[in-house]
Amino acid sequence: MFYIAKRGYKANNHYGGSSTLVCGILFLVFGFYNLFVGFFPFPFMGFMIWWIGMIFIVYIGFALIIKNVVKKLEKEKPNSENSKNSILKKYVILMTKENPYKKEISFKMEIVRKSFHLFGILFILAYFGFFFLFPITRIVNDTLIIFFKENEWFYGLLWGSVQNYPYSKGDFQAVVDLTLFGLIGALVFAIISEFIRIFWGPEYSIFNFLTKAILRDKEYNAFGAHIYLITGIIFSYMLYFIGVVHILTVTVAVLISCFSDALAALIGRKFGNHKVNCIGGDIKSIEGFIAGTGSAFLIALIVLGPIYALIAAIIFFILDFFPTIIADNLLNPILITIGISISIMLLGLPIGWF
Repeated sequence: MFYIAKRGYKANNHYGGSSTLVCGILFLVFGFYNLFVGFFPFPFMGFMIWWIGMIFIVYIGFALIIKNVVKKLEKEKPNSENSKNSILKKYVILMTKENPYKKEISFKMEIVRKSFHLFGILFILAYFGFFFLFPITRIVNDTLIIFFKENEWFYGLLWGSVQNYPYSKGDFQAVVDLTLFGLIGALVFAIISEFIRIFWGPEYSIFNFLTKAILRDKEYNAFGAHIYLITGIIFSYMLYFIGVVHILTVTVAVLISCFSDALAALIGRKFGNHKVNCIGGDIKSIEGFIAGTGSAFLIALIVLGPIYALIAAIIFFILDFFPTIIADNLLNPILITIGISISIMLLGLPIGWF
């Protein structure tokens, strides 16, 4: 991470370099906590190793396929037109004929990028569920218990007695732990592809292939915005995991980071007729600020009540209006969680409406 940040600075991508550097520091925090305390009980660290291995094999396999396609294209005549090019060939040609890192992207592509912010819904479903639906993590845990008991020989071969499985059916601690497991699993899924993109080239990244090669110049020699968002959410959830903050403050921070930020960007681009010169040089719009800050207030209002909703909206507005060299996707979930939590300690007002 630190090496990539250095590459970003050398490429004059200070935004990407600084954001990647902060991610690297947070990864050290994750690593040392896992070393001395541990995120998951046995055998879930083993499950995570399996997950990393499977993702690594799939991504490297895709990269090798693309490498073969690149070699075939190099042997063809430079000006030859082949209408029967495969999807992979067309993708490689698109990524290599010109610089894929754009300063400005189309509104349609902006919608595609912001669709990744729907990740916040998965967090809610994993921890809280939805009306009659149990939390996804509880369903996963209960299913694993049934599977292991029906296949004790398999579990015993790998991990020992099935009686040592750490959770029982309906165990709420499983919901807490496995939500974090899911967050880290999502980070692994995304970040391996980013390493391949940065070190080998964007055409070798399967994640880049699936997202239609939507890249900004801020992602050159640096990680994409989705890595910053997931990292910020993991750190905020980790504060809850160790008992420092309330889960509802994390929930509000996640929802605001995912939806208010996306709404501000999309409304600002589509309907932003009244431009504002922000501190730091960015040009945004009053319409975007209203959409983002207003939705941040409404989200927090529903979950936390009016006072803390106002605080959350103010923090979001400050981070949006005063751009920093660190990605707001990374700062929003962390600073909103910490800001609301400090306010709860200072004001002592009850959380929510009851």
